[in-house]
Amino acid sequence: MVGLKRAVVLLSGGMDSSTVLYMAKSEGFELHAISFDYGQRHVRELECARAVAQKAGVKEHIVVRTNMDAWGGSALTDKYLEVPENEPDKGRIPITYVPARNMIFLSFAASYAEAIGSQDVFIGVSEVDYSGYVDCRQEFIDAMEKAINMGTVCAVQDGRKISIRTPLIHMTKSAEIKLGIKLGVDYGLTWTCYKGEDLACGTCDSCTLRLKAFREAGYKDPIPYKAVSSGARPFYP
Repeated sequence: MVGLKRAVVLLSGGMDSSTVLYMAKSEGFELHAISFDYGQRHVRELECARAVAQKAGVKEHIVVRTNMDAWGGSALTDKYLEVPENEPDKGRIPITYVPARNMIFLSFAASYAEAIGSQDVFIGVSEVDYSGYVDCRQEFIDAMEKAINMGTVCAVQDGRKISIRTPLIHMTKSAEIKLGIKLGVDYGLTWTCYKGEDLACGTCDSCTLRLKAFREAGYKDPIPYKAVSSGARPFYP
């Protein structure tokens, strides 16, 4: 089991995680994807994660079910909080931040990785074009990796440390799209909108960042929108 080159990829079904999945694939890893049904506002991304995993040839795709909506604290898990329609104040953490979400997800991923003999956990966080979430920063990733390797037998006893791979951490989303298209990512299978309706809203922070990235990359976003926020109109070549 130790000799196999396996990667655990956190796969939400969004643009970033799907790109990272294909980046891991391009490195020759056997792909093991992990997604989370954590009580989020909708399951549209999970449906997309299954489609992306199938097309990418993922060896195993696990969906972990938790109930983070039990305590809420985010517009993505709390039915009493509304998803903001326009870009939030960049000086404040958006209300769509889910408390300690990446800490929880990476803990599950580390357990999965240790169990299957993987030393590489991929996650699609970025410090460049993102919403300002504190658990997307390099400092957090470094601290989490250290904690994982202090609390797993594979690292402490066997000397097989787990590495948290963040290939998008310093990459703009437009550069990510260009790379993803070269790698064969079907962005039409992905979902980024914070809302789970038939059409992406085009006005939430997540949609705004995505549309801006496609415009700057010179490609048309393949998913349909019901509205488009100011300054982030789709690019039609």
